[in-house]
Order: sequence, then C-alpha cells, then structure tokens
Amino acid sequence: MPFHEKARQTSGIRASIASVAARLMAEDGITDYHQAKRKAARQLGLPEHTTYPDNAEVEAELRVYRSLYHDEEQLQRLRAMRQTALGLLDMLAEFHPYLAGSVLDGTAGEHSKIDIQIFADSAKEVEIFLLNRGMTYEHIAPRNEKVEAVLLLETETADANLVIYPPRLERVSLKSRDGRPRERIKADGLRKLLAD
Repeated sequence: MPFHEKARQTSGIRASIASVAARLMAEDGITDYHQAKRKAARQLGLPEHTTYPDNAEVEAELRVYRSLYHDEEQLQRLRAMRQTALGLLDMLAEFHPYLAGSVLDGTAGEHSKIDIQIFADSAKEVEIFLLNRGMTYEHIAPRNEKVEAVLLLETETADANLVIYPPRLERVSLKSRDGRPRERIKADGLRKLLAD
C-alpha cells in the first residue's frame, strides 16, 4: 500500500476512535481519555497496537458531539458549573485557586467534575479551612506526583476536585497527561468568561 494511502487510512482510524471515544465520554461518563480511546478501539474491532488519536482530537470531537446532541441543556449545565466554580475560586482565594479542566474548556458534561487547582503550604491547612466552614470532603488518590492531595468536595451542581499543589508550582506551566500545557484561569478570568 502506498504511503499516502496508509497515512489516509491511519488518519481515518484515528478520527473514528476519537469520535467513538467522545461519545463514550459524553454518554457513559468516562473521564479518562486513554480508557475511552481503548474502549472505542475495542468497539470498532481494531487491534491492540492501533495508533490512538491524541487527547486534543478527542476533545474536539467531544465539543462537536455535545453541540449536536446536548446543545441547550449542555450550555445551561456548563454555565451552572462555571458559576459554582467561581464561588469556589472566591471562597478559596487565599490559596491562589485556578479553574482548569473540562469546565474551563467547555467539554464538561453531566458526569464531569469541577477541577480547581490550589496552591497551599500543606493539604492540612486546606482541610482545616474547609472543616471550619462545615464543609465535608473526601480524599482521592492523586494521579500526579507533583500533587500533594486531591480533596473531593460535593456541591449542588457537580462534585469538585480540589487539586492541591505546593506554592512553588503556581508559576510553573502544568501539563496534561498527554503533554499539552493545562489551561487555567483565576476568578477574574472566569467572571469575564461568564459575562460573554
């Protein structure tokens, strides 16, 4: 098979995996990109060694899927999650919080969590802060060695992951698991986003 035909076939397979993975994330609540891509490849009957699309390709398909199938409902949910996130950013201001993840990039759905990055001297001080406000939380295992702790906080809109980093990492560009820089914004940026 000529190289250009093989490249076109590979591109088509990647697009198919991205599309099915996006549907699985939207409908089944899968939040792990790699798991969604693996499951999509299995559903498509592809071999184990298939080249997967990157997370950005799946994210683009997820946006398309949500705009086609959940348009008004999705926009209302996303707005409510962003307003909840703003409340959390304001409440946690002393810990230099940022909104990141699917609520920021617009791909959040009914199974998504609000991801808040905070920078504190210790996880204990954040826990004490929450306990003093009568807020309950649970510990979640961090998926990154730079993270000191992850606290899962229930809100009326969606659960929120408070991802606690040491203060020295606030000025560092944190990366997603696929190596892309993780976008994040402070409360003022989120206010502007909500005003648009």
